[in-house]
Amino acid sequence: MTELLTTDLLIFLAIAALLAGFIDAIAGGGGLITIPALLSTGIPPAAALATNKLQGSFGTAMATITFWRAGQIELKAMAFPVACVFAGSATGTMVVRMTGTGFMTAVIPVLLVAIALYFLLSPRVGDVEAKARMTLPAFSLTVGFAVGFYDGFFGPGTGSFFALGCVALLGMNMRRATANTKLLNFTSNVVSLGVFALGGQIVWKAGLIMAVAQVIGAWAGSHAALRFGTKLVRPLLVIVCLGMTIRLVAQPDHPLYLLVRDLFAA
Repeated sequence: MTELLTTDLLIFLAIAALLAGFIDAIAGGGGLITIPALLSTGIPPAAALATNKLQGSFGTAMATITFWRAGQIELKAMAFPVACVFAGSATGTMVVRMTGTGFMTAVIPVLLVAIALYFLLSPRVGDVEAKARMTLPAFSLTVGFAVGFYDGFFGPGTGSFFALGCVALLGMNMRRATANTKLLNFTSNVVSLGVFALGGQIVWKAGLIMAVAQVIGAWAGSHAALRFGTKLVRPLLVIVCLGMTIRLVAQPDHPLYLLVRDLFAA
């Protein structure tokens, strides 16, 4: 497979990873760029998803380190949420091997639009901490495990779901929510990466080259999020949510795509 990846294609993948790392560090959704880029080179879908987890894990790791150094993440306080996300992601990865993702494919676009509207319209979203509606342990056992499960099972929009939970339920401002989202997303990425690695589906040459670019993009993106806060994160989250919705619904086998096609055909 790697012999098909010419120097030009590897440069193309590196540029895609650089841009994705920047966007992913701020709002999530970097897979919108990297997965289509990997598929366009002729890499099979399963290998593309596996390779994307490899390079994406490096990006979320860099973003997490940057936010932690800036004092936006309390690792000791987040230990239990991380453990719950880890357990959820591992469970989701095992379940997806036995079942399909049809239901998720149909429902997720609706949820992403709802998240976009929340970040666009809610007065709670800002750079000021709000009152938490849920304790951190309760959040970990419910949202942490559930979104971790979802990332292991399906994946698109994981960062947006974590960000929504941190803002709406834990009362975090956008900077802290973005920072802790990267830590939780890194956790779920690592679990999926381990499963893919055991399955031998990773294209290592492409993944490692993209990982270097991801780290650079994530470093720049996390610093931009720290500097500009809500002014940058909020609109980008809305754009990413809507972008993921369009990409998912535009698949020829998606139920909503088929419904619209049948309506126009009639």
